Amino acid sequence: MSFLFVALGGALGAVARYAISLIPVKSGFPILTLITNMIGAVLIGFIVGFTSNRDGVSDNTILFWKTGVCGGFTTFSTFSLESFNLFENKQYAAGGMYVILSCSCCILGVLFGRKLASFIKV
Repeated sequence: MSFLFVALGGALGAVARYAISLIPVKSGFPILTLITNMIGAVLIGFIVGFTSNRDGVSDNTILFWKTGVCGGFTTFSTFSLESFNLFENKQYAAGGMYVILSCSCCILGVLFGRKLASFIKV
């Protein structure tokens, strides 16, 4: 049964990621992937913060959101490919900036999501 929750969440996350990729942005910088990863980082931080030490949240609910939705939504493999392509195309400044921004903003996003979850009283 847990596989079903992961699969359903993954489908939802993948559709959301695809929807973001359809936003018309003209840039040589992979801004939509950066934004997607930042949103995913905030979301997974929120889920972890919200579900930790809370009774009544089922394991399947956590699997749906954390493993399914976030796993289907975030795009680290795409991030890796785009970083490689920037460096391969000798766009070292853009590549370095992309890696640094992606990592630092997403780590801060997890922190923000966890803090945000701590304000919700259930």
